[in-house]
Amino acid sequence: MATLRFSFGTMGSGKSTLALQIHHNLTSRNLTGLLLTKLDRDGSQITSRLGVSAPAIEVHSALDVYALAKNYPRLSFMVCDEAQFYTVEQCDQLARVVDQLGVDVFAFGLITDFRGLLFDGTKRLLEIADDRVAIQVEARCWCGQRATHNARLVNGRVVYEGETVVVGDTGDDHAQPLFGDVVRYELLCRRHYAAGAMS
Repeated sequence: MATLRFSFGTMGSGKSTLALQIHHNLTSRNLTGLLLTKLDRDGSQITSRLGVSAPAIEVHSALDVYALAKNYPRLSFMVCDEAQFYTVEQCDQLARVVDQLGVDVFAFGLITDFRGLLFDGTKRLLEIADDRVAIQVEARCWCGQRATHNARLVNGRVVYEGETVVVGDTGDDHAQPLFGDVVRYELLCRRHYAAGAMS
């Protein structure tokens, strides 16, 4: 029986690495699968901070993922990275892929945004997934405690308001200017996220 599994965690918890590993393991057994991503930091591919990557189908807001799966010959599984950015409708389409086509779906995503709130895609997948799996690799705050929040920094300061989706990375060397500002993300424990403390 096919399953919709949603694996979630913070940035740096190994979601994309695990997504690529599952895809590799299943395709090495001659199973046909699709890799999908949305707003990956490197475009139409799934990338891991460990340095591995693979081409992927970009999930734009108008893509019907059920129709994509239905029209793909001999499809056995789908690996969906950055699923927090999928629309509620696309999450429901993933459930239809499982229930109506008998295709396994492995979805991976962040649990919360920079405000500490569930993403729409995350919320929906938590509601409908057959399996909900917290990623076991624990990312750490600068203080050594378990990181629970993906803090957004604008010009080096933690911010709590703004657009939900602003693509960035976790290192200073990847900082992206945005309308004159430098935006990046930092993993923080709950205490340091609330205090906006960076060291």
